[in-house]
Amino acid sequence: MLKIGIDVGGTFTDLVAVDEAGRSTLAKVASTPEDPSVGVMAGLDRLADLLGMPRTELLGQTERIVHGTTVATNALLEHKGAKVGLLTTEGHRDVIEMREGLKDDRYNLRMPPPVQLVPRALRLGVKERMRADGRVEIPLDRGSLDAAIAELRRAKVEAVAVCYLHAYRDPRHERETAAVLAGALPDVYVSLSSDVFPQIKEFDRVSTTVVNAYVGPALSRYLHRLEQRLKEAGYRGPTLIIQSHGGVAPIAEAGRLAAGGVLSGPAGGVAGSRYSATLLGSDNLIPFDMGGTSTDICLIVDGEPALVSGRGVGGHRLALNSLDIVSLGAGGGSIGRVDTGGILHVGPESAGAMPGPACYGRGGTLPTVTDANLVLGYLDPAHFLGGASRLDAVAAGAALDRLAAELNVDRVAAAEGVHRVVNTNMAEGIRLVSVRRGVDPRKFALLSFGGAAGLHVTDVARQLDLTRVVVPRVAAVLSAWGMLATDLRFEVSRTHIGDTGRLDGAEIKRLFAEMEAEGLARLRGSFDGPARVQRGVEMRYGEQIFEITVPLDGIDWAVDDPLPEIVQLFHNRHESLYTYALREQDAVLVNARAAVIGVLPGVPQEPVRGAAADAAPVSERRIWLRGWTNVPVFDFDALAPGQAIAGPAIVESAMTTVLLTPSDRATVTPHGWLDIAV
Repeated sequence: MLKIGIDVGGTFTDLVAVDEAGRSTLAKVASTPEDPSVGVMAGLDRLADLLGMPRTELLGQTERIVHGTTVATNALLEHKGAKVGLLTTEGHRDVIEMREGLKDDRYNLRMPPPVQLVPRALRLGVKERMRADGRVEIPLDRGSLDAAIAELRRAKVEAVAVCYLHAYRDPRHERETAAVLAGALPDVYVSLSSDVFPQIKEFDRVSTTVVNAYVGPALSRYLHRLEQRLKEAGYRGPTLIIQSHGGVAPIAEAGRLAAGGVLSGPAGGVAGSRYSATLLGSDNLIPFDMGGTSTDICLIVDGEPALVSGRGVGGHRLALNSLDIVSLGAGGGSIGRVDTGGILHVGPESAGAMPGPACYGRGGTLPTVTDANLVLGYLDPAHFLGGASRLDAVAAGAALDRLAAELNVDRVAAAEGVHRVVNTNMAEGIRLVSVRRGVDPRKFALLSFGGAAGLHVTDVARQLDLTRVVVPRVAAVLSAWGMLATDLRFEVSRTHIGDTGRLDGAEIKRLFAEMEAEGLARLRGSFDGPARVQRGVEMRYGEQIFEITVPLDGIDWAVDDPLPEIVQLFHNRHESLYTYALREQDAVLVNARAAVIGVLPGVPQEPVRGAAADAAPVSERRIWLRGWTNVPVFDFDALAPGQAIAGPAIVESAMTTVLLTPSDRATVTPHGWLDIAV
């Protein structure tokens, strides 16, 4: 039986099929932004061809498909989501616009206000009021609600976000509203704050619920269309969607909590990186995922990535738990341009999948990173994607010539400038997730993946004084491969504010028991295998206005009162983050979280390769390294375990190319990966 991972990116759709022995078959096809499911089916056709079987037979032998998609991401970033109406407590419709009273760049007097996903005319107040302690101050007024719904019907909204004041304490008014909406607007997507984010902080709750309503219809339509296409093609197994927190969810859950999939694509790369850390026996990695449109960077510390909440995506607050990923507008399709001061910039604008870089021959004329790499000789125009596509070197040269004219330099200098500028941008991105957070990146290895990363990663490492780079054999599709190493995950949260000195330990135990029961019930709706629970809390000192997340792994829940141990963990965590702890002060518990995890069978480990003679170069290529030089070209898939390759050299496979400069030395691991000493 096979497991298939699918990662739809902005430029390419990556697929990997893994058999029971751990052997991986890789495929990469062009993404189809107008309907990503078309690219997915084309990728499955390509996988079937590579495995020598019809697509129906391939899907008949597939026990699980795990999918990462950028549909929700693109709908939010490109402002192509649904027409949304907001029902909120009377007098509070401007919370989403007032935000927290601060601009993102508070000293920028010319900063325009953020674009609102719900125009003010569609933000409607409903007469009702719940108090912070859960008592009803004003019952839900049916006349007020009916009038608001009538206004939304006239506006022909596609989705409705419902966010009443203090609904995290008691959701009855939101539940009643949902029942009325189901009868009055049966075809409209409804998003309740008590379902999406039942926690304190009004702006976080409103913004997250609105984002969920904004991207939900597009994601739900896409997932339904994909499910139908797969069923018609003969697939009968489950299709799981990777979420921003790194776990996976069934299609129905992914459509319900659409905001949880806004970072779906990058999350697969983090999952693959975590699994790679296990294979490498290296707990500290910096995953470096450079694709066609963007570069995603995070940290793996002690074998685990960090989770954060309250991040911004496209200028909109998303308070759901997500992996701590920094995304940069730096990819193979990033466009080089010259500003009015004559300074060269690369990205964040991208040529995307259509028309793509000039060398793709699809009508693109702007100079991109891929065009520059082709001009510098790093790419073989005849064997792009294993020969499935041929690059147009003449078009790439013409695009770089236009850039060179603006810079008053020659073509090669312009191409080298693009290459160096994008490398500098990516090195700065790594500093964002490491140095600026008090982490020394020199203690980490750089894990290189994504189709474009291999040509840039060693130079990026040198800029940061990193001495080790690892390139997996599946680097070009590691996000798709890593998705197969994830588990089902259902997160439940509750607000439970109070000084820990006054809280009841037995009540805290009951709270976690209730959350775990809810999460387990949701899990059992689609999975009956083994399950485990991760617990955590968000706490602060009384005078603070922010909370920190405290994992509760290792807590003895059999004791009558777990609060003293929870408080001690909070002090320790605060000290590790900020170098001090106020142990004489009472800590405040704000939110409790429980993640119920359904443990799926893992992806089989890649087989260790047997002894073989060192592979000889398959050809020679003329490349630019501060001057033209001929270097040997090695076939990545033919390299023998233990083989050493000294730079300068090119190592290429059907889907990725790795550049070794004169100061680099690569050793082939037992799994056929490149371990590069920089």
